Amino acid sequence: MANGKILNSAKQQELLQLLQHRFEANPNRHKGIEWTKVQAKLLTNPAALWSLAEMEATCGEPDVIGYNSKTDEYTFCDCSAESPKERRSLCYDAAALASRKANKPANNAMDMANEMGVELLNEAQYRALQKLGPFDSKTSSWLRTPDAIRQLGGAIFGDYRFDTVFIYHNGAESYYAARGFRGLLVV
Repeated sequence: MANGKILNSAKQQELLQLLQHRFEANPNRHKGIEWTKVQAKLLTNPAALWSLAEMEATCGEPDVIGYNSKTDEYTFCDCSAESPKERRSLCYDAAALASRKANKPANNAMDMANEMGVELLNEAQYRALQKLGPFDSKTSSWLRTPDAIRQLGGAIFGDYRFDTVFIYHNGAESYYAARGFRGLLVV
């Protein structure tokens, strides 16, 4: 996603080292993918590096979770054990935030994701992520909600309890200290 924001070279190198360390420490997330190819792709996409830095700064711990050989694109996702700490206590979207009369949260998940240059995971992506390890065993994460549900005022979120991935619903204007969102970035 083009967002017009660029890291200076020192910050790029710092981020690339951190991403490489995480990549090497978690080979189960990206079998058959070589870091040198990922890094080469990132170096040609400064906007993606900026978005990854935003994911990192908000405690998301982004890592590579897939590669599409047809499009030559890598998929990064927040792989923090719990929903990213600096992205919690958010309602779902701008309409939900506007509908709150009192006790409004500081932001909403959809706008924050857009500002970061990432997308919320949908249900299928969230379930695929959970195959790489248990995520959100104490928290929950807003998920990209189908239009039909959102038009009725709802939004969906997921978590992992009792060795099972659960997908639930809530009013989109709801927000909780233990609910945030996970970002997805395709590079």
